[in-house]
Amino acid sequence: MASTEFELPKAYGASPLTAELRRAPEDFRVDEILGYDADGEGEHALLWVEKRGANTDWVARELAKFAEVSSVNVGFAGLKDRHAVTRQAFTVQLAGKPDPDWSAFPHDDVKVLASTRHKRKLKRGALRGNRFVLVLRDVQGDRERAEEVLRAIALHGVPNYFGEQRFGREGGNVAQARAMFSGRRVDREKRSILLSAARSHIFNSVLAARVERDAWSKPLDGEIWSLAGSRSWFGPEPFDDTLATRLAQGDIHPSGPLWGQGEPPTQAEAGELERAIAAASSDLAEGLAAARMDQERRPLRLLPKELRWRWLDNETLELSFELPAGAYATVVVRELIA
Repeated sequence: MASTEFELPKAYGASPLTAELRRAPEDFRVDEILGYDADGEGEHALLWVEKRGANTDWVARELAKFAEVSSVNVGFAGLKDRHAVTRQAFTVQLAGKPDPDWSAFPHDDVKVLASTRHKRKLKRGALRGNRFVLVLRDVQGDRERAEEVLRAIALHGVPNYFGEQRFGREGGNVAQARAMFSGRRVDREKRSILLSAARSHIFNSVLAARVERDAWSKPLDGEIWSLAGSRSWFGPEPFDDTLATRLAQGDIHPSGPLWGQGEPPTQAEAGELERAIAAASSDLAEGLAAARMDQERRPLRLLPKELRWRWLDNETLELSFELPAGAYATVVVRELIA
């Protein structure tokens, strides 16, 4: 598999445009969508925070320091891009303490926009998705073809690759995972990151092979189906009109493996492909099994919701769309720009 997302095969051929993304943090805006309301009571302060050019972990530590609590008392649902303007939720467990004056939070690039009370600490992954507004600058290329690709993405989606950031600087997390599986000791937090990178590498390899076969948005024999909006999956079963309708409606997606112990549930052509690719990275597959990771599934297809675009001028294109939790905006944009 290619070492970065930008070397992986694309669904719609060569990208029709070149452009600059993230010239400034304001060109990459992200709004977290929790999908539920605050309880309005409880010992946790639920904060809505806007940050510019700041790391989520750093913001969490600074919130803990400001509230004079341990960093373990601060929760958030997802890591957000640093070189961006993002709005996301944090919880701070105050345990009987009154709320501090959040408006006095001492960092110009981080603002607490709202605060209410909540009964539970925010847990990682406990969100519905994210809303993105991206601005591409110095756009050059075939605008007519770009419009065609955007319409195709809106209708059919894109391959649901794990993005570059999953693999660390210059993709080095996969090599570090191999070293860890060979006996190198790492701390607990780093171990979790490297296990995720190893799984993501195998998944992206399977997805890349299916993109090359034009089978990322349609089933192979022996397919396992992911249910949209959940971690549930089912199959294999014969592909019939009911499954075809659900696939067309975006209710289900073909899936790929998040590798772990035991055999993947796919059979026939789908299963043969997954096993062959895992065998090509046998050190990663065996390391994940030895780490007692379970076999799980991830959709191969990503359908952006409410995808819209507009030309701000002849060289500036704005995109907006919503993605489910765990999906990457960059894998949408990469189909459009080189």
